Amino acid sequence: MGGGGLLTVVELFGAAALLVVIAIISIIFFEAYNRRFNNSHVEGEAIFEDPNSLNKVPCPSIFDPAEKYISLIIPAFNEEHRLPSALEETINYLQQRGEKDKSFTYEVILVDDGSVDGTKRVAFDFVRKYKVENVRVLLLGRNYGKGEAIRKGMLHSRGELLLMLDADGATKVNDLEKLENQILTVAGKETDVNASGGGDSSFGVCDVPVAAFGSRAHLEDKALATRKWYRNFLMKGFHLVVLLASGPGIRDTQCGFKMFTRAAAQKLFGNVRLKRWCFDVELVYLCKWFGIPMVEISVTWSEIPGSKVNMLSIPNMLWELVLMSVGYRTGMWRITV
Repeated sequence: MGGGGLLTVVELFGAAALLVVIAIISIIFFEAYNRRFNNSHVEGEAIFEDPNSLNKVPCPSIFDPAEKYISLIIPAFNEEHRLPSALEETINYLQQRGEKDKSFTYEVILVDDGSVDGTKRVAFDFVRKYKVENVRVLLLGRNYGKGEAIRKGMLHSRGELLLMLDADGATKVNDLEKLENQILTVAGKETDVNASGGGDSSFGVCDVPVAAFGSRAHLEDKALATRKWYRNFLMKGFHLVVLLASGPGIRDTQCGFKMFTRAAAQKLFGNVRLKRWCFDVELVYLCKWFGIPMVEISVTWSEIPGSKVNMLSIPNMLWELVLMSVGYRTGMWRITV
């Protein structure tokens, strides 16, 4: 009698556990399916606003011919305090380089990801100071996430090369030259092959898909020594999941300092679906799918107070990675060539 009752309890627990597993799997598949069109525009035609004339400036498309040498895309969410110094340093560098080399043309695209502080005011102050031809603000209207902010900025950029960087200035902007040089080296080989084969004479570096990833991997030993044990445990676990989701190749997927040729950006950002932290991992996955060469370069990086990444970010990242794996591996997320 007692044994039968115990067996019944075990069976009930087993059935309950099975139902929980089925429910979790169902939720994962539903959420992945629900995000299958996340790479599509849903807000209508985007515009830049010139705060000096109050005229609307139509956004160009990444699929238009390049008009600038380089575009810098900076996502900003409640960055009223950290943005000014980082942006001033960035524009000073760009101006100095432009003065030395007249062929060095640039634009800075600030993507306000639904900030509720004074970020928009700060951004428009820079547009007034440096003109809408060089500095533009793209307003998303509400908070979508860093991945979506960068995707929108990339899709409306004019550069041959496109650099994403964080609003806090954690990475020195002149390190873009390290990424730039590597991209020019890799892409230059392809243009040389094209020229020697009698190909299109207008074929240039921006037509060769290449991605360069800034990396803090060389700082990992120091970080392990200073972080709490549980943070190291969670980060190691996250890195393992990233390895399973996107495969080997890039040690530091999460550094917010990445450069792409225009051809690479056209392929990648027309397909990115993750809107928040793990879009970086999706970029690695897509680069591998398209066969886009990836180079990883160590950059100068420093911790800036005010980071929006916290311990709760790890479970959210893992959730996005699960959705990405299911979405692509089941064919729900179709890649547009």
